[in-house]
Amino acid sequence: MAAGSAAVTVTGVSAGSAHAAVPASPGVSFTNPIAEQRADPHIWKHTDGYYYFTATVPAYDRIVLRRATTIQGLSSATETTLWTKHASGEMGAHIWAPEIHFIDGKWYIHFAAGEAHDIWKIRPYVLECGAANPLTGTWREKGRIALPLDTFSLDATTFVVGGVRYLSWAQNDPAVGSGTNLYLARMSNPWTISGAPVRISTPTAPWETAGHRVNEGPAVIQRGGKVFMTFSASATDANYCMGLLTASASADLLSASSWSKTANPVLRSNDATGQYGPGHNSFTFSEDGKSDIVVYHDRDYKNISGDPLNDPNRRTRVQKLYWKSDGTPDFGIPVADGVTPRRLSSYNYPDRFVRHWEYRARIEADVSPLADSQFRTVTGLAGGGTVSLESANFPGYFLRHKNFEVRVEPDDGTARFRSDASFHARAGLADSAGVSYESSGFPGRYLRHYDYLLHVQALSTATDRADATFHTR
Repeated sequence: MAAGSAAVTVTGVSAGSAHAAVPASPGVSFTNPIAEQRADPHIWKHTDGYYYFTATVPAYDRIVLRRATTIQGLSSATETTLWTKHASGEMGAHIWAPEIHFIDGKWYIHFAAGEAHDIWKIRPYVLECGAANPLTGTWREKGRIALPLDTFSLDATTFVVGGVRYLSWAQNDPAVGSGTNLYLARMSNPWTISGAPVRISTPTAPWETAGHRVNEGPAVIQRGGKVFMTFSASATDANYCMGLLTASASADLLSASSWSKTANPVLRSNDATGQYGPGHNSFTFSEDGKSDIVVYHDRDYKNISGDPLNDPNRRTRVQKLYWKSDGTPDFGIPVADGVTPRRLSSYNYPDRFVRHWEYRARIEADVSPLADSQFRTVTGLAGGGTVSLESANFPGYFLRHKNFEVRVEPDDGTARFRSDASFHARAGLADSAGVSYESSGFPGRYLRHYDYLLHVQALSTATDRADATFHTR
């Protein structure tokens, strides 16, 4: 493995002018985890230039908030306690899954809470703040969201489609069976639903029923006339995972038949990256507004002693959300801790990405699985200001050239491997907004594609330089 991560320092002078557009969604990088011991994370990007971050704390006794001008800055931002559980009665236990929203000029936090002497009598509640700065303003209790069915209910989220505000939440219905289902209703204001709710998802598949029958933690993102609702399933251990519901934005969202569910999870535990139980996500945007970011929690170990709800070590993490050519989201895998990976698209074939296929490196469109085309830029194995490109789904494997053909292979600890897997990141030879990779051991030879396969070659023509130029995504 590499000794650490490296910010890419691009040097050199572009040998040509840009002809391909810089990607609409350029690469972004974060260092995970964003916050230790913070579960059910919710990040709101506000118009005041700040990101606001709240999450469940392990003591289940309060609601906290922090803010920063960058997502990464939330890691070190001061945390403020906004509200503390009641000593008795309602809202006296199990303070779970707060979400912060700005609605009609005011701040609202939706959260779940139990009763002090009946901790599993969990229901959804709302707080309101009229101040511009929710960290210093006064928060007032708006009370419980009244639901027609007075049973275990939690994880309320709110969103707007077609000018209509909705509330979605998880709830148990004894007539349906054990566990929780997902429900949806219109809202007349941020703490009141109107009309009859509809059940839009019930846990039935094996990946939804491992340990417990669970559909919970809904979160919504919209794109291309579609409404995508993620949700979490199964017990809160390594079985915890995320599924996806999809509906047309023009459909009747209060008709269960408008929603379709994925046959398999869209994000689940990954032994290779050491991430377990990813789930209860939210969505936000990158600082430049050009990339969608998925926010979620997981653990960095698989085995838990006792009830997972008593294990405090769920951590908040972020990574870029990608979109397939058919307009559906691609979550990939929960990436390894540390610097998040990025993708490299070809300058002259912008729909094709560097990927490995049976360990041979090539460029290809519509890469599946996504992680085959994700690489972490780390400190060069050969040192000397170089970088190395580590596979996202095969940590410890790097792009290296062997007889000038580029493959993904594990670091064998030799000087030859370190040299062959190290590159100088240069300004893109065909577009200075891109990047080109010059071989550390063979100056003048660059990583380039030829007949869609990657090689390390000397360059002489404009086509060569274009083939050796990439954009980060």
